[in-house]
Amino acid sequence: MVEAVVAGFLACVPLTQAWALPRVASLNLCTDQLLLLLAEPGQIVGVTPLARDCWNAVLCEQAQHVPVLRPTAENIVASHPDVVLGGVYTAAVAMQAGRDGGAQVIALPPARSLTDIPAQIMTVANAIGVPERGRQLATAFATRLASLPVGRSPTDPTAAVYAANGFVTHAGSLSDDVLAHAGFRNYATLMDHQASSRFSMELLIARPPDLLILDRSGKGTSLAQSMLDHPALEEAFAGPHHLDVPARLWLCGLPQTLDSVVMLRTARHNLEMSAP
Repeated sequence: MVEAVVAGFLACVPLTQAWALPRVASLNLCTDQLLLLLAEPGQIVGVTPLARDCWNAVLCEQAQHVPVLRPTAENIVASHPDVVLGGVYTAAVAMQAGRDGGAQVIALPPARSLTDIPAQIMTVANAIGVPERGRQLATAFATRLASLPVGRSPTDPTAAVYAANGFVTHAGSLSDDVLAHAGFRNYATLMDHQASSRFSMELLIARPPDLLILDRSGKGTSLAQSMLDHPALEEAFAGPHHLDVPARLWLCGLPQTLDSVVMLRTARHNLEMSAP
């Protein structure tokens, strides 16, 4: 009799109430966006304030409709999430507070290649209880990636990814892998810069890459950002030798990162068409 009553009660309760999905807090910009892609409405305890910054977040509009949670231990203790998502280098104290409170804590490393992205999608999807949604998203990404084969050649044009303060993208990074899938050789690697470093404008102009990619992460008035608009760079890299790529497209490993590959393939085509 008791079993019949319980069964009848469960039949009247919506599935999401009978088997509630975990409540999730994110402490990192990249996990913010994976959470926004995958979570059911109401699952999100909070994302970081950066998730609403459209210079750095592809899904900034979606983030306007969920709570914002500053990545502090106090906020994690107060909000009692079931799952805490973060990066391996940030918000260590807040993530430890999640562990101490009994939450499942997931620390995702930065995606260093496009092939890392499906696994990271599935890691988050499994943790928040939506594996089927994760499989659909990961499969769609893998299918699109397979249509963009990679194979660097010594005859490929060169490209430099140039960010604020003159920093260049190095080998072994996500944006380096994007360059490879777009058919470019990484200028910084060819110039023996194997790690993050700075290039002067004088060096870029004296020994120019075929394409200068300006990696814009903001519209501020700082000297670091303003150097990307220096007239000398504009003159040296005119027309098809210059491309602006918003940092949000490859700052995190997301399905939208493939949009940057398409942009760069178009840029390569334009270079080829302009060659004498």
